[in-house]
Amino acid sequence: MSTQSSNVHNTIGIQLPTDAFVVVVCTEWNAQTIEKLVAGATKILTEHKVSYKIITVPGTFEIPFAIKNYWSNANQKPNAFIALGCVLRGDTPHFDYVCQGVTDGIMQLNLLLPVATIYGVLTVNTQQQIDERLGGVHGHKGEEAAIAALKMISL
Repeated sequence: MSTQSSNVHNTIGIQLPTDAFVVVVCTEWNAQTIEKLVAGATKILTEHKVSYKIITVPGTFEIPFAIKNYWSNANQKPNAFIALGCVLRGDTPHFDYVCQGVTDGIMQLNLLLPVATIYGVLTVNTQQQIDERLGGVHGHKGEEAAIAALKMISL
């Protein structure tokens, strides 16, 4: 989803269970960015009358564990998870390790769990790239993640 397409925001025909429930797992790091991602995602969920719970973890690397742990221990199982984080490239290879780890973890969750985990993690080089993905030329990735969750629930 590197560029905005005409079908990204299309929710026509999506049929959701009346009790649809999504867990949004977000990070403490890059709080201003995460707040905007969460606001976009929850706006879409609210518009579609989907209940949600927000869980905050220290960093992006911890997202897959939190999702797996929630699934294993929750009384109310969600219809989908949305992973929201932001990894901003620095001067060390840490960026590469975190990005690869969270990507692999989310992919494994999608193969392991019976519900989708939506990848809403920004992996960017600059603040400008963040801004472009929070309502700029590349759309709003928080909103897009929620729409992806709705489509996967409907699937």
